[in-house]
Amino acid sequence: MAEKKADGKAKATKASKPKPKAKAKATKAKKAAPKKAGAKARAGAAKAASSKATSGLDKSVAEFRKHLEQSVTLSRERIQDVVDDAVKRGRMTQGDAEKMFGDLVKKGRKQTDALLSELEKLTRQARRAAKKLG
Repeated sequence: MAEKKADGKAKATKASKPKPKAKAKATKAKKAAPKKAGAKARAGAAKAASSKATSGLDKSVAEFRKHLEQSVTLSRERIQDVVDDAVKRGRMTQGDAEKMFGDLVKKGRKQTDALLSELEKLTRQARRAAKKLG
């Protein structure tokens, strides 16, 4: 059994098992150290690339959200109803109404296309980031 010394450390007695040689442990530690360092370096590089991709993706998502908040969606039918009503009341001519309606639809299509292309870009980035992680 072990006896306690005055400084609190246990004193080995005949009943305790002999300790393995320190030299063997040091040799194993030296051999294992390069493997661990390489694995840590790879993990660190993957983590850095992942965080860079994630932060870039977060920024892109924030920009996409900003674009969505600034846009308004109106159906073609609703715009047509409002324009027809303005013509009926005599607020604008039929020609002006048709031109305005065409311009609004054209601008709406451009905005929709821009938002969809931004969304597709974000989706590609997210897939690349997922591939790197998995």
